[in-house]
Amino acid sequence: MTEQTTVTTVAEGVARVSWTPDQPIDVVRHEVAAALTEHARVEALVDPDDESAQRVATWSGLRREGVMRGVTVDGRTVDRIVYARLATDTPVHEPEGFRALLNSFLPRKRAISQLLARADDGRVLLCQLTYKQDWDLPGGVVEVGESPQVAVAREVEEELGLTIPAGRLLLTDWLPAWSGWDDALCLVFDGGVHDAGVLDRVVRQTREIRSVAFCSLDEVADRCADFTARRIAAAVTNLDGPGPAYTESGR
Repeated sequence: MTEQTTVTTVAEGVARVSWTPDQPIDVVRHEVAAALTEHARVEALVDPDDESAQRVATWSGLRREGVMRGVTVDGRTVDRIVYARLATDTPVHEPEGFRALLNSFLPRKRAISQLLARADDGRVLLCQLTYKQDWDLPGGVVEVGESPQVAVAREVEEELGLTIPAGRLLLTDWLPAWSGWDDALCLVFDGGVHDAGVLDRVVRQTREIRSVAFCSLDEVADRCADFTARRIAAAVTNLDGPGPAYTESGR
């Protein structure tokens, strides 16, 4: 072990590695490998503003796990990125291990799936939500590893008790970061045309859904946030379009 690299046991089976700014990547990589012969986990806490240290951590084979907020370092409260490697992780020199390493730090974007279901007079199915004042299309966040088309059908069944297969993709709408939310992609699928009596079969998930109604586009504009109303209008416009459209915040 060199003076510029420190490996400390911080818990049973867990080592923490740190290094000086001028430390070569291959030296840190060697120390990580050595520590894994005696520990199940090797981790590093890296300053989010230190891009050089982040590169060293990554190319030493440590996967990015997230940000630990409010860590006390030298009497200061700071944030630190947690990097770690387990003794059971696939070696980085193997394709699966290298892909897992890249996957740990490459950007990920939240996806939201919604359904544009309509009455036979053209009105759009909207949900009045319990956790915000604005109305919105039925749907929700896509789970990790879940198809967006499957996700929207699942959300509609969970929240409304309706089995409505999702049709073709009508619109991809990019939502910029807003009010504490990261940016996201909203995918609007065609939910088809239904008799207005379908509302009688709705079984609301009362934790999230206050009420459900078919609404005209004028009512959509009154009840929805402006960006939601724009998204719905764009999706309706594209019902007879050649393929899925793209908008940003409904524009």
